[in-house]
Amino acid sequence: MQDVLKRPDIPACLRICAGTDGSVTQLLEVLTGKTVRVETIYQKVVKATPETARVLGIDQGEEVNDRLVTLKVDDIVYVLAKSLAPINRIPQAVRTDLMRADIPIGRILREHKLETRRDILKMEILHRDFFGELPVLSREYRIIYNNEILMWINECFPVDERWKM
Repeated sequence: MQDVLKRPDIPACLRICAGTDGSVTQLLEVLTGKTVRVETIYQKVVKATPETARVLGIDQGEEVNDRLVTLKVDDIVYVLAKSLAPINRIPQAVRTDLMRADIPIGRILREHKLETRRDILKMEILHRDFFGELPVLSREYRIIYNNEILMWINECFPVDERWKM
């Protein structure tokens, strides 16, 4: 998994963002010196499928917040991020902010002082139609809170010159 981060064709700034177990949004703001904007592609509450239930450690049919966003700086998309979060595990104040959609998850967790950790599950190079022909570095991880899965997240970072900051 971590071998992907050692590839010389992956720009250093991208390796830093993909390798962190902290907030990608905060790192992007430090690297660019600018505010990162979250733009929601969709957000909806769905019933957990068998696969979603397995990934989140919940029962099939439970309500899950399903969200797809981009992280942008100056209209340049740096990250496409999908998150799945079991509604009944999200503290109410956090849920309100999460449902507002355009707030980065890392910022929500920090503002509500949630003690969490991120467990990276998978990292690979693949293609996503969203970025056309560009390869993307894809990583999947879970955010753990009170020893339960609070969220599952898949972030896709396009591998190109935008990361040469």
